[in-house]
Amino acid sequence: MAPVKQQQDRRESSLPDAWFSLRLSSTPRGARLARTLAVQQLAEWCGGAYDTDAVRAVALVTAELASNAITHGRLPGRDFRMTLRLLAGSVRIEVTDTRPERLPPTAPAAPRCMEADAGRGLLLVEAYADRWGCSAPDAWTKTVWAEVLLS
Repeated sequence: MAPVKQQQDRRESSLPDAWFSLRLSSTPRGARLARTLAVQQLAEWCGGAYDTDAVRAVALVTAELASNAITHGRLPGRDFRMTLRLLAGSVRIEVTDTRPERLPPTAPAAPRCMEADAGRGLLLVEAYADRWGCSAPDAWTKTVWAEVLLS
């Protein structure tokens, strides 16, 4: 499945309206690919810089959101969608899956057991993203999004 890319200049603003979106398989491989492609796209938008705090934060947030989509939002045979949007001073990561009835908690809680292997994903998203949230635009999907500052 080929990624969808678009870059278009808006006449009313000096900021290009840039976005990148693609569908990926709801598998660990799909989640890894989402992280890799998010880093590559952001580096392209930012002039090829891979070793910045913003790129590392986008990599971590994308990995967590994609991992949650394949773990908690997966239905057999259904993919998830990752979308990046370049905004004024930030990048927005959106991950859409097929389980709108499984919304994330509004405030992530600490894991019950400190030795647990899971349960810290949304805490990391909250720590690295400027803001994050979730929406269920229809009866078939939900989108979890996060915005990371590019400063």
